[in-house]
Amino acid sequence: MRTATISRSTKETSIDVTVNLDGTGLYEISTGVGFFDHMLEQLSRHSLIDLTVKTVGDLHIDEHHTVEDTGIAIGEAVAKALGDKKGIRRYGDALSPMDETLIRVAIDISGRPYLVWKCDFTMERLGNMDTEMFGHFFHSFAGAAGITLHVEKLYGTNNHHIAEGAFKGLARALRTATEIDARKADAIPSTKGIL
Repeated sequence: MRTATISRSTKETSIDVTVNLDGTGLYEISTGVGFFDHMLEQLSRHSLIDLTVKTVGDLHIDEHHTVEDTGIAIGEAVAKALGDKKGIRRYGDALSPMDETLIRVAIDISGRPYLVWKCDFTMERLGNMDTEMFGHFFHSFAGAAGITLHVEKLYGTNNHHIAEGAFKGLARALRTATEIDARKADAIPSTKGIL
C-alpha cells in the first residue's frame, strides 16, 4: 500500500496528515475552516485517496496559515506515498463541470513544482474562507508534492461551483496520475529514469 503520514508543527499550526493513494476515498477532515473541510472531502472522495487531516491553526488571526500549511502537509504526504514513482501514469487531466461552470485541471508528477492558476472569483469569501486562499492552497500543494499543476476556469459564474470544480478536477486528475499503469508497473515514467 502506498501510504504516508506527515506531522508538521510550527508556531502557527499543528498538522497531522495521512494519505493512502490506493484507498477508496474515505476521509476524516478537521481544519477549523468549514468550507476548506468541504473542499478536502471532495478531494478525497473523487480521487479515491483516503485522507485524514487534523489541523489546529491560528484561526484567531485568519485562515491563511491553516490553509497554506495544510496544503504543504498534504503535498508532502502524497510525495512520500509515491516513493520513487515507479509504475505511475504520471500525467492526469480532468474537465470538471459544476452546473454553469467548467474547470480544466492537468497534472504532471514531474518532480518540478509549478502552478498555473487561472480561476477568478467575484466574492471575497465563501463561508469562512477567503477566495484568494484557493489558489494559495493549490500553490502550496503543488510545491510540496513536486508536481506541475494547471487549473483553469473555462467559464462559470457561481463562486462555490468554481472552487468545488477546481478541487474535484484536482481529485480526478490526481487519481489518474497516481494510478499504477499495469503495462509499465516496473518502470519510472521518464526517459531520464528518475522523476
